[in-house]
Amino acid sequence: MPINSHTSWLESLQALPENAPAILITVTAAKGSTPRGTGTRMLVTAQHQYDTIGGGHLEWKAIAHARLWLAESAEHNAATRHLDLALGPSLGQCCGGAVSIMLERTDSWTTEQKLARYAEFQQQQAQLPHLYLFGAGHVGSALVNVLQQTPCRITWVDERDHLFPAHLPLSVQTEATDCPEDVVVHAEAGAYFLVMTHHHGLDLLLSEHILRKNDAAWFGLIGSQTKRARFEHRLRERQISAARLATMVCPVGIDGITGKEPGVIAIAIAAQLLQLWAKTPTLPDFASITHTAE
Repeated sequence: MPINSHTSWLESLQALPENAPAILITVTAAKGSTPRGTGTRMLVTAQHQYDTIGGGHLEWKAIAHARLWLAESAEHNAATRHLDLALGPSLGQCCGGAVSIMLERTDSWTTEQKLARYAEFQQQQAQLPHLYLFGAGHVGSALVNVLQQTPCRITWVDERDHLFPAHLPLSVQTEATDCPEDVVVHAEAGAYFLVMTHHHGLDLLLSEHILRKNDAAWFGLIGSQTKRARFEHRLRERQISAARLATMVCPVGIDGITGKEPGVIAIAIAAQLLQLWAKTPTLPDFASITHTAE
């Protein structure tokens, strides 16, 4: 059975041919210790699965139910089915929690239902943390490679558009521009900013614009303590207050990781961001989703 665990369920759903049989599986409730949390989704067709609800016997059971349903005709079936599973007693998993999942036959959706569901999906995606990443060099590329597998949105900015990969998930949008400071000015409130361009002068310009915004959730600047000291001196000359300078995180990355390789730095920064995002989880209203689907 081909597994595409790193392929977005939403991308895969949108790429399906019209009326192609498929089951969308959603974790609508998770109690106790469970492999994945509420809101996790995966898409199942007769031959493939896209994304994961945590693997193990739970996922095997969910896929088995989905495949049995796909073997039936969609015309005389309900649009949704529900399963309540205790991971210990019913599935033999040591997690000990309980999971409720909803299965939806996407090929039974009318055009109106499909549009409504996509609107809900997009609204839920818009609640995810939004990172504005400036720099498509080695570390930037390594970081995107890690973060594209996590629940977030990324706007990736660099003037060198040839550095952007040809294929990126929907969660990553690229912006090739000679005026990256304009991206900062028009960025949404509550966004996260990370600056790691190829030029310290550009880093300084972006830092100034970000610190003047006053509505950023977090601002990280790649560099050493020496770079921070020099930037603080120059930014004070540009009338950036000490209070605003204190919000600038430089160096970036969690403590205890000292490697200089791009992949190592990327993982340290990704871990730091995931720690921040874990403090402000954004979960959709699954009661309304279940009601709408039915």
